[in-house]
Amino acid sequence: MSETGFDHALYDRFPTQGPRPEGELEELERIWCAPKGWQLLTAVNNNYIGIYYVGTAFLFFLLAGVLSLVMRVQLAAPMQDILPVETYNQFFTMHGTVMMFLFAVPMVEAIGVLLLPQMLAARDLPFPRLSAYAFWAYFVGGLLFFCSLFVGLAPDGGWFMYPPLTSMAYSPGINTDFWLLGIGFIEISAIAGAIEIIIGVLRTRAPGMTLSRMPVFAWAMLVFAVMIVVAFPSVILGTLLLELERAFNWPFFDPTRGGDPLLWQHLFWFFGHPEVYIIFLPAAGLMSMMVSTIARTELVGYRLNVLAIIATGFISFGVWAHHMFATGMPRVSTGYFSAASMAVSLPAGIQVFCWIATLASGKIRWSVPALFVIGGLMVFVMGGLTGVMVGMVPFDWQAHDTYFIVAHLHYVLIGGMVLPMFGAFYHWFGMSSVRALSERLGHWVFWLIFAGIHICFLPMHLSGLMGMPRRVYTYLPNRGLDLLNLVSTLGAFIIAAGVLLFVVDLARKFRFSAEESAGNVYGGGTLEWLPTGLYSTRSIPLVRSRDPLWDDPDLARRVDEGRYFLPGSATGLRETLITSPVNAEPQYLQIMPGPSAWPLAAAVGTALHFIGLTVQAYGFSLFCGFVAIVCVLRWLWDTDRPLKHEEVDVGAGIVLPIAITGSASHGWWALNTLMVVMGMIGFMSVFGYLYLYGIHPEVWIAPPPLGETTLVAACGCGAFLLAALSRRRLARSEKGVFPGQGPWLCAALGSVALAVGSWLDWTGWQDAGLDPSMTGQGATVFALVAFQAVCAAIAVIMGLYLGYRSGRGLLSGPTNVTLDIVTRFIGYVAMQGLITSLVVRLFPGSWP
Repeated sequence: MSETGFDHALYDRFPTQGPRPEGELEELERIWCAPKGWQLLTAVNNNYIGIYYVGTAFLFFLLAGVLSLVMRVQLAAPMQDILPVETYNQFFTMHGTVMMFLFAVPMVEAIGVLLLPQMLAARDLPFPRLSAYAFWAYFVGGLLFFCSLFVGLAPDGGWFMYPPLTSMAYSPGINTDFWLLGIGFIEISAIAGAIEIIIGVLRTRAPGMTLSRMPVFAWAMLVFAVMIVVAFPSVILGTLLLELERAFNWPFFDPTRGGDPLLWQHLFWFFGHPEVYIIFLPAAGLMSMMVSTIARTELVGYRLNVLAIIATGFISFGVWAHHMFATGMPRVSTGYFSAASMAVSLPAGIQVFCWIATLASGKIRWSVPALFVIGGLMVFVMGGLTGVMVGMVPFDWQAHDTYFIVAHLHYVLIGGMVLPMFGAFYHWFGMSSVRALSERLGHWVFWLIFAGIHICFLPMHLSGLMGMPRRVYTYLPNRGLDLLNLVSTLGAFIIAAGVLLFVVDLARKFRFSAEESAGNVYGGGTLEWLPTGLYSTRSIPLVRSRDPLWDDPDLARRVDEGRYFLPGSATGLRETLITSPVNAEPQYLQIMPGPSAWPLAAAVGTALHFIGLTVQAYGFSLFCGFVAIVCVLRWLWDTDRPLKHEEVDVGAGIVLPIAITGSASHGWWALNTLMVVMGMIGFMSVFGYLYLYGIHPEVWIAPPPLGETTLVAACGCGAFLLAALSRRRLARSEKGVFPGQGPWLCAALGSVALAVGSWLDWTGWQDAGLDPSMTGQGATVFALVAFQAVCAAIAVIMGLYLGYRSGRGLLSGPTNVTLDIVTRFIGYVAMQGLITSLVVRLFPGSWP
């Protein structure tokens, strides 16, 4: 089939008629059997990983909430001494960090992992072991990071970690290092999950589910994941640069040696402000779907809503310096970012009006999800109004770093994410639990949380305007702040009472079962409410509308009878359909890996590697890193497994291939996404280099001689050509025949050329007299070279892995996914090295 239009002849083939083969369903259940006992740790199925993910994120929500209650007790009256100032600094730093990095983003990502395969009628997300790795890395790393609070090593520089406060001169302990390495590592986990979600939404939708029929939540998760891929590399880079400054005295942020502390703010807020919308957009997608179900009508303005989601994601990247109005920015810059702050509110307003119109056009059923949806809408709009206020530069100068900002932030995040999250818990709880949550207790939960929000945060607007600064552990009496702070503290405990009641109800009612569930309690119309097992739907249906269960009430029965795609297992293995990205036309069958302990082992090794770096146990760290690499390679070993058939019947006589490479492969899409991540790290590194060059050009020295530069370029070009030759030789080999040593040797030589080029680049700059500890130029140049060297080292490991697979006869041609991905990665790293080497030599641009 072509991507130009959907083959409507498929509609004539489905639903199939006649009895299904005996034992077909039993075979499907055997292949997707539920893990038991310790095997629960090896599960990779989204039903389990999604539950683990949501539960862990909610645990961090509770832990951060406890920290906030202790802080509110400290501030309930003036001159309290419940928390010493050092401990209070650790508490507010951990509260903000855990809420933003360990709760908000992971929670919406977790809900996506849990809901998307069922919503898209896929068997699972396309890389289930990557999902498992992302979760376990987040779980282990997050808990180790939080435990730093109990040994006095928690970070205390705020969740934003501004230098020079967090430089070695003012924060000499390893508290800051826990934040830098811990958060950088956790963000890598988030990026892994985002890659999974992007490919899942674009390539594993049910046939017929074109982009215009995709659920709004899937659209929101797609934009969410793309934003993570673009934004999160910036904070990863920032944390690495600050850690390099602390560990090796490289002056990225030291203005006395050619650095600038404002560079950190640019890197951090390029991630930090889009993160607000990264959190909001998936919750908005949940709101859109719940609103439609609550009103029992199609969402008003579907296309407008989708365009608003895309526009929000795009515009949010132009708002980062909105947080830097008080740093003395030029008037032109403040004017631009103020205008962008106004513009980003427009698409959010469009979504709000779509929700209101939908509720107005239907008949509302006042269920618990309805209460949370409408309550969240009210709270979010109030937070948005104060957001418009702080987007105005003169007002921001007055309210900056006061409790007015604290109130605004909490109204936006609670209304835009927390209340929709609770609504989603009630709405989709029946998917995963045998029993639904209590409606009666749910009303109490809502009203306690809703009332507590206003009692706690509404007075903060006034206390902020009266001059109470953020992040202070006490205040003087008789300043008009005593009553306001006491009321806020009471409100915080009212919220806690509502959350506690929810936890009690959760403990009473949650019972996970793969065979049965409470079902579609609120009457949703999308595919996640089809009868499911661990294999998702019994057969993957053809989709004809946005609300297929409403438009075709008999669809669930036919799906459960196996009348559509993949009613059983075509290969005797776990599998799902890969469809085209626009029109969702079936393209090939993907063989999916089963349960494995290797993702867990790799995640633990990775987490301990970063912890070892933090506590300066470098030998232990190196060993754990080696273990993590070995575990990753072991979990990938099953790729390109030999199969009995190259094509299989996926239902109704439709025959699809199994193994393919090139642009139609979902692996090709995943690698491209990873390249965007790496490209953003390189791009932001170059931005940092040019930023410091524009501030301190007087300390810049000339680059290495032209001859050495030519050698570096030759290594990069050679690596690129060798990678291309490797792919060409494999493509020319006969189908299913081992093609000899040529392809992997070319790839291995290409990776070696990358390593040699990185070494020449490093020594060339050293010979030119550049010292990374002396100037901002030296620090940024050597950081770029080090990044290229790390990429080259990964390429060398890939080359060795290819050689081992070749020796075992697992490099058969011409469709070999492993070699296709490795050679394309080598080619990308070569191009990246050429570009960055050229940039740092063009500025200042005079060769000796």
